[in-house]
Amino acid sequence: MWNYRKKSLWRLAKRDDGSSIVELAIVFPILLLLIVGTVELGRLFFTYTTLAKATKVGARYVSNSRKMINGNSTEIANEKATAKNLVVCGKLSCTGQTPIVPGLSAANVNICDNISVPCNPVIPAGQVKYFRVEIQNYPFTPGVFNVASMTGQAANKFYFDLTPGTEMRFMPN
Repeated sequence: MWNYRKKSLWRLAKRDDGSSIVELAIVFPILLLLIVGTVELGRLFFTYTTLAKATKVGARYVSNSRKMINGNSTEIANEKATAKNLVVCGKLSCTGQTPIVPGLSAANVNICDNISVPCNPVIPAGQVKYFRVEIQNYPFTPGVFNVASMTGQAANKFYFDLTPGTEMRFMPN
């Protein structure tokens, strides 16, 4: 009788019916955090490259505009406003349009030429004109999964302001 109980306890101890569930319970939070972190990093790269491409469009526009060099102050202001619209919504006019990324506005776009608007860092002055179009203080906001709240860290540790910019030389037509 004792041998029978000993063998049944031994068989019960050798069974591994629920071990995969226990392993999943241990590994799942780590995998979930890795997946969520990868998705957030992908969103960050997508947003940054979208903003960087938008600054290239705006810089190309101002670098091809003769009014930016030879125009009066009103024409220069209009050209800069049009370039800002191109950066923000991808159109010459943003009325009724949505921005290319949520939360982007013309207030985030800075167009500098080192003459009327100083650049930081300074771009070279001289015969050849350079224009820089940059996005300043665009806050990258958390998506569906907020990594900061999941890890208990401060939001500014994971989500920070994006500041892409493009500098182009004046290219007269």
